[in-house]
Amino acid sequence: MSAIESSPAPGSLANDLQVLTKVRLNTFVLITTFFGFFLAIDGGLIENWLLLLNTLVGTAASAFGSAAFNQVMEVEDDARMQRTSDRPLPSRRMGVVKAFLIGWGLAAFGVIHLAVMVNREAAILAAITIGIYVFVYTPMKKWNGVNTLVGAIPGAIPPLIGWVGAGGGWQVWGGWFLFGVLFFWQLPHFVSISWLCREEYEGAGYQMWSNGDVSGRRTQILFVLFSFCLVLFVFLGASLGLFGWWFGIFHLILVAILGRPILKVGVGDDRLAMRRSFLGTLLYLPLVLVVLAFAWK
Repeated sequence: MSAIESSPAPGSLANDLQVLTKVRLNTFVLITTFFGFFLAIDGGLIENWLLLLNTLVGTAASAFGSAAFNQVMEVEDDARMQRTSDRPLPSRRMGVVKAFLIGWGLAAFGVIHLAVMVNREAAILAAITIGIYVFVYTPMKKWNGVNTLVGAIPGAIPPLIGWVGAGGGWQVWGGWFLFGVLFFWQLPHFVSISWLCREEYEGAGYQMWSNGDVSGRRTQILFVLFSFCLVLFVFLGASLGLFGWWFGIFHLILVAILGRPILKVGVGDDRLAMRRSFLGTLLYLPLVLVVLAFAWK
């Protein structure tokens, strides 16, 4: 997700704000929000461009605010890990109070903007996302590995925000199906990256399923289990008539191909196999969303 244009210089205010709000990571949030909106809208995107823009602006602000809150709460832990020690807070380039005010302003603006310019349902979902991510998932990372399941909930809500923002409604299966796909997709994605970073997570005191899993066997089993749940869930969507069965077959083949490297964990270069599995989860999402757009009924 790197931009073609030159990025702001490391340590500059613009770069620090990008890191604080996790702009690159939250690009996925905007993509999935857009996709939920696209599938639910009654009419073309051109006719509803302003509603789409307001939905994306409110969702983005909420996501950016959540990211800032998360880093305020984890500043000491970030300082213990090499990959996060140069963030603006642990490196002392930005004060905690300033970061908190930025997070508060963005989160408040996002929820209020959605309530005023989109609808109440979208605003409620954004508020729930912030609440779970900041007040449940973030502290839970220090005491229980189930945090991975909890963290997948706010990560799966953005397409549902897009869906209700476009008028799709709570009671329609489509929005909840998109929520489920994002939920189950995140689980193999998270377990693979947590294994790759397990030494740093352990050193920072995070309780992850990968802790102590030197061989990668436990992570391998979880990756396969969650991928199987994802496949079953997509077949459930086909049975509900959301798309044709051909998409379920395509999805099964795609998951098998992209997830194949995980089976090599324990029989060769474990780190390389795990990294390829993680990259497979990154390729999965855009491929599935594009094909699903054509398959959707």
